[in-house]
Amino acid sequence: MGLDSWVVAGGRPRVPGEPLNTPITAVSNFRRGGDLSYARGDGTPTIAAFEELVGGMEGGIATTFSSGIAAAAAVYATLSTGAVVVLPKGGYHGVEELAEDGATKGRWTTELIDLADTDAWIDAVGRADLIWLESPSNPMLTVVDLAPICTANRKPGNIIAVDNTFATSFNQRPLEFGADVVMHSASKFIGGHSDLVAGALVTNREELAAEFRTTRKVTGALPGALEAYLAVRGARTMAVRLERGQASAAVLAERLAASPHVDVVRYPGLASDPYHEVAKRVLDGFGAVISIDVVGGGPAADAVCDRIELISHATSLGGVESTMERRALGPDGLIRLSVGCENVEDLWSDLAQALDPG
Repeated sequence: MGLDSWVVAGGRPRVPGEPLNTPITAVSNFRRGGDLSYARGDGTPTIAAFEELVGGMEGGIATTFSSGIAAAAAVYATLSTGAVVVLPKGGYHGVEELAEDGATKGRWTTELIDLADTDAWIDAVGRADLIWLESPSNPMLTVVDLAPICTANRKPGNIIAVDNTFATSFNQRPLEFGADVVMHSASKFIGGHSDLVAGALVTNREELAAEFRTTRKVTGALPGALEAYLAVRGARTMAVRLERGQASAAVLAERLAASPHVDVVRYPGLASDPYHEVAKRVLDGFGAVISIDVVGGGPAADAVCDRIELISHATSLGGVESTMERRALGPDGLIRLSVGCENVEDLWSDLAQALDPG
């Protein structure tokens, strides 16, 4: 079954006379005699549907969490004291904070590597206990050449984890490259409507799936009934949302690259992008996120964000609505743009007037 069909069909009840759509199961405990006892440990039917859907998207066993960072923390929870963790320079700040917190408390040591340095990552695979990658990265949109890293000679028992939030399962399936764990912030493209916070891990290693479920149980980090329902409902339209967002992003990236008010455009779909060739090898689509450096640095970037009208000046990404945010990490004038489902000409008109108010 194609992925665009799976996100519509996966996780649906199959019992005659039952609802067509996955219902919200608001429950904490269950009558004795069945497979479920207490929601914190066993989940709920709504969470099970969420996990069936996401697991099928990535081709593995899914465990869902109350947030993306809770999902990431469950991967770090598998580490023994003294473990070596390698993660990207300038990657998602939440995961970097998580790693730094554990290192400060003596739980592991950390090393930061440039995402584009494939040879350094190949070396890390042979000696580190956890290799944490994100591709494309947030917010610099670095695209990682996953195949040589995931197939390199590995330290026995280590974990290669890939944050696939920006690419989505439609554009990249890291388990197929040889990664052990795929992480998603379901708050972004999976949910797609900026109305939930949830996360997911998918693995093809049963022992890791069991550890993730144990961590979720002992920390109580399972998603709520409404959040699981919204994630499933949002994923139903993921294919068409992403198709629209990617098509518009490609148009906007080309126009932004030609603008005299923009110094740099980062979008892996541009032939001029430094990661374009890698992206053509590893991605099935170039995504719906663009990063730009505005001429004039920070003050100019702030002014652009203040002048937008159709696009929302807000954090996060992956929703039906386009959002823009000046990023603290990276160059002074960096703006990250998440392209939604609006008319592309309307989006361009808004960007053009914000960049050059005349």
